[in-house]
This record gives sequence, structure tokens and C-alpha cells, in this order.
Amino acid sequence: MAAHPLASKSSAIPSGARTFTTTRRALIKVGDTLPDTDALMENTPGQRVNLAEEAQRVNNMLLIGVPAAFSPACSGQHVPGYATHPRLGEFETVGVVSVNDVFVMKAWGETQDPAGDLGIRFFADPTGKFTKMMDMAFDGSSIFGGDRSKRYAVVIEQGKVKSVAVEPDNTGTSVSLAEKVLGAK
Repeated sequence: MAAHPLASKSSAIPSGARTFTTTRRALIKVGDTLPDTDALMENTPGQRVNLAEEAQRVNNMLLIGVPAAFSPACSGQHVPGYATHPRLGEFETVGVVSVNDVFVMKAWGETQDPAGDLGIRFFADPTGKFTKMMDMAFDGSSIFGGDRSKRYAVVIEQGKVKSVAVEPDNTGTSVSLAEKVLGAK
């Protein structure tokens, strides 16, 4: 049987040829920097936040990712665990990120920290862009109506990721709780 006339005898890619890949971006990992985007909002739609830039200006940062504001685990366990942890004050920036609109995140922040004295900031990721850039998005349509953030905690020092804790099932509370990330109280 004769070889097809267009068949190549070599699998080498010619110099200058374009190649395509379907490899997905890997989950943010130790040593990475945060995504450089102003997709996050704080308090109002006009107050954009670029956490990559902010991480370069502070010594350390803690980011807490949650699937949904006002959900039982997020409101009753995940965020409160950090809010009451004795090591919270060691971080110059503490932020909670969720794929929600800025108005929901502002209202949720006011319920989690009514006096506004904990120093926890609540960031809305209305389009999910920041979350997707960190490869922390999952299809939450069956519960939340669309893509949402996995539950996670990321510690950043001098602009680089020091540790990442991501729930294996996206929404559980086994590895990203304050006691697991910051140690026992």
C-alpha cells in the first residue's frame, strides 16, 4: 500500500510554523504571581482593584475564595474562621473573592464585619475573569446558576504565592479553613 502523497515522513515541526495547544493553564501554584487584571471591584463598580499590583506593594496578603456570598458554609464557617483567627493581623491585606456583583459583596461584607474593624476586604469578580485567570472557576450551574469560584485560600508574600489550599470538591471545607491554612487557634 503506497503512502498518501501528503503524508509526512517526519513529525518535526518546520521552523517558523505555528503550533497550537489545548493545554489549560495550570492552577495557580507556589511561586506564581497573581493575575494582572483590574477585573475585581470593591464597594462600587467604579472602584477597580488589581491584586497583582497590590501584592507587589505589601509584604503579605491572604486571599480567601468562596463559591457564594451569603451561603451557609461561606457565611457561617469559612470567612468567620479567618475573621476570628489570631494570625489574621499578620497580613497587610486580607481579601475575600467571589463571583458575585459588587453590591452583593458589599452587603455581605457589612454582615460579616458590621463594625468594619476586622480589615477584611470583600472583592466582587462579576464576570469571573480574575477567578478564571487563577484557574479557580468551576461550573456551579446546578446550585449557583453559573460559573463560580472554588473554595480556596492563597497566602502571598512579597508578590509571590507562598501556599495554595483548594477544596478538592470545589465547595467543601476540608483544606481551606483558617485552622488548616494558618494553624490551630
